[in-house]
Amino acid sequence: MKKIIFALSLAVLSLHSCKPKSSNPENTLASISDTKVLQYAIEGKALYEANCANCHQKNGSGLGKLIPPIYQSDYFLEDIPRSAKIIKHGQKGEITVNGVVYNQEMPGNPKLTNIEIAHIMTYLYNIWGSERGVIDATMVEEYLKK
Repeated sequence: MKKIIFALSLAVLSLHSCKPKSSNPENTLASISDTKVLQYAIEGKALYEANCANCHQKNGSGLGKLIPPIYQSDYFLEDIPRSAKIIKHGQKGEITVNGVVYNQEMPGNPKLTNIEIAHIMTYLYNIWGSERGVIDATMVEEYLKK
């Protein structure tokens, strides 16, 4: 499995050097140059698409006034530990994202492990212009304790 991830990482890195940067928010892995971050992000992208993209969309745009965006979201970017808790346990109640009020319950993903949450978070916090580095399982465990 590690060999496959490494091979995919090298392939993405080589594509990065050949392709021009795109303003398309879905073209995100190509901007990651750190190999460890890229390994986490590749796993995180697949997990995000399987567990989160149905509501938040592949490009993080959300669903109008029903589901908030993650892409360029002030709410998401301001509190990494809160994001881990929301992914694991969900969230109820009114929130404001980029000046828009949302009040749709987000179900938790209690079956996701700390390493899976770490992969998702590393993916999301290192694309679309962010460079937060690896968020590992130990960090997620600490976030969830608080």
